[in-house]
Order: sequence, then structure tokens, then C-alpha cells
Amino acid sequence: MPSTVADRIGRVCQTAHSAKRLRELVLVEIRATIPFTGHVFALTDPVTAVATAPLADVPGLDFGLLPDLIRARYLTTLNRWDTVRGTGAHSLLGATEGNPDRSLLWRTAQRDLGITDSAIVTFADRYGCWGFLELLRYTESPFTTAELDALSTLKTTVTAGLRRAVGATFVESDAQLPSLGPAVVLLDNTLRVRSQTAAAADSLLRLLPPDEPIPPVPASVYNAAAALLATAADTPLGPATSRVHLGGNRWLTVKADRLGTDIAVALEPSTATERLDLFARAHALSTRETQVLTLLATGLDSHELAAELFLSEHTINDHVKAILAKSGTRTRQRLLTRVLGVS
Repeated sequence: MPSTVADRIGRVCQTAHSAKRLRELVLVEIRATIPFTGHVFALTDPVTAVATAPLADVPGLDFGLLPDLIRARYLTTLNRWDTVRGTGAHSLLGATEGNPDRSLLWRTAQRDLGITDSAIVTFADRYGCWGFLELLRYTESPFTTAELDALSTLKTTVTAGLRRAVGATFVESDAQLPSLGPAVVLLDNTLRVRSQTAAAADSLLRLLPPDEPIPPVPASVYNAAAALLATAADTPLGPATSRVHLGGNRWLTVKADRLGTDIAVALEPSTATERLDLFARAHALSTRETQVLTLLATGLDSHELAAELFLSEHTINDHVKAILAKSGTRTRQRLLTRVLGVS
């Protein structure tokens, strides 16, 4: 019996890959069954759902128009990844009843690119929203119900794969990687850069993938700012902040806020609390396990943890063992090194 696209992608997602490589392999398998011309396959912060690391191929897109595309994507609630979370795949033509002009994103950005239909599916579970995939068609026929159903079957498997890939970024590292931030980029309401602090140049370069053609500002900066604009336009997605992996054991928090009439996007190393929350979600820790890990990170031992949580030391040790097993870590010290990013 021939394997289905879901079977093949299931095998891909069970293998250890970086988040970028995993998405590349998923796209290869999808393309073998479902034709498409372009795509946007983005990771998102699991709490805010703000996009962090897009893997995109949008034929015809000038990098100078990237801010317009991202801005329109956040201001368009129709088929936006957060509004279809928990459902299956959706097409542009299906959502607009055959009239894509009803979509602000299509009307202001995608139409001029020649896009005739798109399909979007969101990858989320009880631990957060880990990403979304949008397939773009230019000359192909509209997405069929069968194709959308096939994309829908990928949700659970790809969600788990993306979540595990994020968890694998919390590594033990002896490398002396240069510290980053804090830095600030100032944008106007069209997401054009007005100015930036001296530290921003170095931080932005480290956010940009060196092996790909890139715009002067990484998409994570635009995405945080666009999330702020969406809130002001009464189409909120979530708080205008996200956590971005920088390689090694480093995570950077990107946060947008108003500075007069402009938008200030701050970039600085993620705090211990921000890292711990992401680590717990990525490794599917329970509420109690997360609570134990949080207190463990403050330096408490099992006896002190038991007293703090009104539990027996035996129960505390069981929780710690579960955390170590889920995260694939051998000792408490190595666990904290991974969680907090310290040597």
C-alpha cells in the first residue's frame, strides 16, 4: 500500500532536524502531492503567535515591499493563522467565497504578485502556536477540498515536530558566543526604518541567515511591529513580542512599543523567565513540572522544593525525573545549563 503524504511527513517529523531543515523537508513532501508556486512557512512564538523565523519563497516579491506584505498580513484577520487555529486548512478562495478582493492581504499585496489562491494551516497544540504554513498558487487551479483535507491531516504531526525542534535548540554550549543587545530599531507606521541604535546593527546581522538573500532588517522585527499595528487597528493577534533563536544556547526577545508616533522595536537577550517558559512548552512539561522547574532554577534542592510546594521529597524527585526524561537531560545541573543558557 503506497504511503500517503501524512505518512512520509510523519517519518520526517520523527527524525531530529533543525527547525529550518524540518520545514524544508516537509515542503518537499507536500510538493510531491500538492502543487504550489510559493510558500511562507513561519515559526511563531508559542505564546503570542507572532512570527519569528519565516522560511519563504514568494516569487515576484521585491524585498523593499516586504514591510507592506507583513503589515497587510497582520491587519487581515481573514485566514490569519491565529483565527484558523484549531481548525483545518483553509483556502483564500474558499474563505472569500470566490472573491479574493475581500482579503486586505490579497488586495494590497498578493494580487499584484499574481497570486490566484492560497492555502493556510496552523500548527498549534495545548502548549502553544508553533508556526503556520501558507501555500501560494499563481497559475495552478484553485485548491481543492481533497488538497485542503490532506493538508489538515498534517497538523498534529508537524506541530509536534516543530515543537521538538524548538526544544532541541536549548543546548549545552561551551562556545564563547558574543553577547547581543540591548538594541532598538525605530520604524514608522508603514514599517520603514527611521533610525536604529549603534548596537542594533550587530544584533540585526546576527538575526539574518548568512546563506540566504536577505532584506536589511529581519522579518522578526517587522512582525513584532506589525502585531502592534494590528492591536491598534482592533485586529489584535497577541502581545507585540516574540522570542527568536540565535544559535548556540542564545535566545533574543523582540518587543515592539510606541515611541511617540513611531514604533520602537527593542532587541535584548531573553530573560531566564522567558527562556524557562519556552523550554517548558517545547518539552511538553505539565503545569506541576513547570512549577518544579521554575523553583529548581532559583537554586532550591529537593527538600526545599518539597517544603515550598507542600509535597513529599519522593514526589518532587519523581517530577524532576520526568522533566529530565522529557528533555533528554541526564543531570539537574545540565538541565539548568540548558534552560538558563549558562555554562
